[in-house]
Amino acid sequence: MKIKYNAPTILTYTLICAIVMALTTTLLPGLAENWFMIPGKGNFSPSSLQHWVSLLTHAVGHKNWSHLVTNFSIILLIGPLLEENYGSFALFTMILITAVVTGILNVIFFTTGLMGASGVVFMMILLASFTNFRRGEIPLTFILVLVLYLGDQLFKSFGAGMDDISHFAHIAGGFCGSLFGFFTPPRRIITVK
Repeated sequence: MKIKYNAPTILTYTLICAIVMALTTTLLPGLAENWFMIPGKGNFSPSSLQHWVSLLTHAVGHKNWSHLVTNFSIILLIGPLLEENYGSFALFTMILITAVVTGILNVIFFTTGLMGASGVVFMMILLASFTNFRRGEIPLTFILVLVLYLGDQLFKSFGAGMDDISHFAHIAGGFCGSLFGFFTPPRRIITVK
C-alpha cells in the first residue's frame, strides 16, 4: 500500500496553516498576528497592503495549536468528501470566497481582529449537507444542520460574556456554505442504494 495525496486542496491548506503556526511559535513570533489576522473596524487601513492581504490570509493564521487542531479536525474529516464531490479548484474557490466574505464583514461590523479557519469550517459543515442534493429539493440534513450549528452560533453570539470566538464568522461561513450548496452542483451525486 502507498500513501496518496488524496485531497490536494485540503491537504495543502492544512500544511500551509501548520507551517504558519510552526513559524509563529518558533522562528517568527508575531507572524500570524501581523500577516494572518484581519484587523477590525476602525483599524483597517485601505492604504495598507498588509491589511488587504489579510482579508484572505486571516483564514490561515491561528491563535495557537489548539485553535488550529480544533478547526482542522473537522476540515480533514469533511474536506476530502467535499473535494471529491465538487473538485479541488471549486473547493479552493469556495474557501477563498468564504475567507474574503468573513474578512470584509469583520472589518465592517467588528472592532476586534479575526484569524482562523472557523468560517471555512462552518462553510464546509453546511456544504456537506448538500452532497446528495437534487434540484427542487431541500435536504432535511441541511435544515437540521442549519438549526443545530447556526442556531447555536446565533445563541452564543448574543449570550453573556466574551469567549474570544467569532461566532459571526461561523454564521457568515455557514451562509456561504449554504449558498454554495444551493448554487454549485457537485461533480457527482452520491446515492445510497
